Amino acid sequence: MLNTLTNTSEKTLQEIAEEKRVRKTDELFLLFSMGSQFDHLIKQQLDALGVFCLVADPSKVKAEDVKKLEPKGIILSGGPSSAYEYPPFEGKIFDMGIPTLGICLGFQMWAYHVGVNVSLSDKREFGTHKFKLHGKSPLFKDIPTHSLVLESHGDKIAADKKLKILGSTENAPASAAEYKHLYGVQFHPEVTESEFGGKILENFVFIICKARDRFPAASVAQTKIEQLKNQIARKKVLLALSGGTDSAVVAYLLKHALDDRHSQKENDGHLPVRGIYIKGIDRPDDEANVIKYFGKANWIDIKIVDATKEFLKALKGKKVMRDKRMAMRGVYKKILETEAKKFKADFLAQGTLYTDVSESGGGYKSGARKAQIKIHHNVNLKFSLPELQPLVDSVKDTGRQIGREIGVPEELLVRHPFPGPGLVVRIEGEITAEKLHTARKVDGIFVEELKNWKSSLASPSFQKRGQGGVKELSMSLYSQIWQAGAVVTNSYITCTKGDDSAEGHVIALWAVWSVNGFTARAAELPYDFLKHVSQRITNEVREVGGVVYRISDKPPVTIEWG
Repeated sequence: MLNTLTNTSEKTLQEIAEEKRVRKTDELFLLFSMGSQFDHLIKQQLDALGVFCLVADPSKVKAEDVKKLEPKGIILSGGPSSAYEYPPFEGKIFDMGIPTLGICLGFQMWAYHVGVNVSLSDKREFGTHKFKLHGKSPLFKDIPTHSLVLESHGDKIAADKKLKILGSTENAPASAAEYKHLYGVQFHPEVTESEFGGKILENFVFIICKARDRFPAASVAQTKIEQLKNQIARKKVLLALSGGTDSAVVAYLLKHALDDRHSQKENDGHLPVRGIYIKGIDRPDDEANVIKYFGKANWIDIKIVDATKEFLKALKGKKVMRDKRMAMRGVYKKILETEAKKFKADFLAQGTLYTDVSESGGGYKSGARKAQIKIHHNVNLKFSLPELQPLVDSVKDTGRQIGREIGVPEELLVRHPFPGPGLVVRIEGEITAEKLHTARKVDGIFVEELKNWKSSLASPSFQKRGQGGVKELSMSLYSQIWQAGAVVTNSYITCTKGDDSAEGHVIALWAVWSVNGFTARAAELPYDFLKHVSQRITNEVREVGGVVYRISDKPPVTIEWG
């Protein structure tokens, strides 16, 4: 769990006062975490604006505490509950006259509190929608009349006369509104899919709340390195090294934290860091990347453990995705525990991101209900030795920024994310050796062609904000999308190969545009490219009968299949 304000004891108030002294400010913002998958993105946005923000537990921080803290402004995040289910939060806080921004559930909560009807909508909104401004408000200063916003809600707020309606979407007549000092949006301004979301938060902080002070951001990478230096001085670290971006960034953070121990072997003849690469459910080129970039390094030992048999044994008979994830976790934990004991490690390090923690139901400790979207392989494993998770407060994009700052090779940073459970979540039904073989083959073909195919996509990440145009870039499809995958589905299709009748797997391809993985949009890959990839897969992989392409966004789907 990340740090959360739960009380205003004398000690807590002293700590807040000291932080204000360091920042040379008397200004404070409170973010009540109502269980949103995106709450940390709000915190990151406010940190980027340079204001002092504390994340508060809505079940424990009451109006009396808020009065002591005297915040400049209050923000309530979204969450999986409904306003009429009375999620934990003292309504008196809404009556204190403090400028408040409610996001999704947070908006519904204050609307319900002031007597506006909030009810289950016949037409829910998930994914990107067109937002239209209806009235002037400082919240939307310098924002165009029409823009795209990310919605994820099943309830709607009535267009009550007591509200000043500021904007609407197709199924939400009160998509944005204000009432006295209370402001609300049904969409999520904290995510990148909301085109002017950052500007909305900036307007709230500096125009509505009249904040004056901005604290200069420190080097996140250097701060993490200093923390690691204090933790691992003269100690040994076992690192779960997958060949992907996150564990590579952690490896380089450890490298810098080792300082003059880079090329020095310990008394037992080992380097101070050992990277463990686990084979069995990996993609075709992961092992090669680990060997290429870390195999000859003078600050880390690499050990490859082939766990194919162990994975297949643990996964036998498992057909439900959650069961398969749990089985994979058991093997993963056992191998790392065994290798840590052999290495006599003092710490075990992983590339766990905040995204992993949040989707697993963790994040900021809060009495508000938070949904567990899926259980990740690297969260809450309760190892027998202390864990190092230096990226646990980061999302994918910030992790990459840290990596660039400390010299991680660009090829590792731009690799598409790959799930810790590997091909387990890209195979429907029971995992077999044959399905693993098929999954590797189709993944290899798909990724190879994405890298070879040059085209210009209208990717949201290339849009010129505020100009409505699209920056056309002719580069590989691989570099223009955030992540792609191929799934061996449980469906079989009748096919004809060589004038004979046969049955083969249906392969589902998908690709998305995203920044941090919390949200994503289906990438609009060229049709001729998809036809080409389909032909290659059905020609070269005997077990495949047909290929389809997924076009759903996140939300409602998750990026990975399971």
